[in-house]
Amino acid sequence: MYKEKYVNFFTDYGFKKLFGEEPNKDLLIDFLNVLLKGKQAPITKLTYLKTEHIGHTEIDRKAIFDLYCENEEGEKFIVELQKAKQRFFKDRSVYYSTFPIQEQGKRGDWDYELNAVYTIGILDFVFEENKEKQDKFLYEVKLMDTKQKSIFYEKLTYIYLEMPKFTKTENELKTHFDKWLFVLKNLHRFERIPNKLQEKIFDKLFKTAEIAKFTQEEVRAYESSLKRYRDLNNVIDTAKHEAEEKGREKGREEGITERNKELVVKMFNKGYKTEEIFDITGLLENEIKNILNIN
Repeated sequence: MYKEKYVNFFTDYGFKKLFGEEPNKDLLIDFLNVLLKGKQAPITKLTYLKTEHIGHTEIDRKAIFDLYCENEEGEKFIVELQKAKQRFFKDRSVYYSTFPIQEQGKRGDWDYELNAVYTIGILDFVFEENKEKQDKFLYEVKLMDTKQKSIFYEKLTYIYLEMPKFTKTENELKTHFDKWLFVLKNLHRFERIPNKLQEKIFDKLFKTAEIAKFTQEEVRAYESSLKRYRDLNNVIDTAKHEAEEKGREKGREEGITERNKELVVKMFNKGYKTEEIFDITGLLENEIKNILNIN
């Protein structure tokens, strides 16, 4: 039925299937441990918490898939897969990290001691300001004393992975971390388990991700998720391509204007609301309404 043998991790269904189901919790634990190696004690237990507790809006859910977890030490983890850029992505990331902080508040005589909070973003895009730095795809951010160049506060950490910049081939994989990024980025392209990934944890991942083993209900859920993924990609990629073609002829500034128009129209025709178009494109509301001839 599918050309692909395995699910696409960058769909909502693929992300939740591999990282968000109780029987597959060991996959998420292994990924977090390799990502946070040396930064904390290894995670041995993980509890899924309700994502409603971190207050995501309906707009966020168009392009963001998330999990909210707690380890045995009470430390909180927001793990997100983000498909598209947002105008105020960094602001949003900091804002949502405050929910796990606030919920630790206690009534009565409380000394304000907090457990650590980690926000982990697996990004299917590149930060605009860092797009020229092709060798840098991992960002770890903490509160820092800018004068002393030292960490001021250890318990709040933001980790971002720019997945488009990870381009290693199988022969170039050296670490367990390399292997994780390689399999997540390329899972849907594999026809078999690569030799470098012949390990117990990845064997389970591939078995879990194999579409042929899904129930009919799971297949339908994946089909729906895959369609949303492809629609969003198509809208963005087509508009970008057309803008590049027009930009060569009309100049960069006019090309960008044409790209905005194409992107807005295509998203509107796909059923996106004006506030959702605003959030993803960064255009002002009146600009969007002018393009769509909406009063």
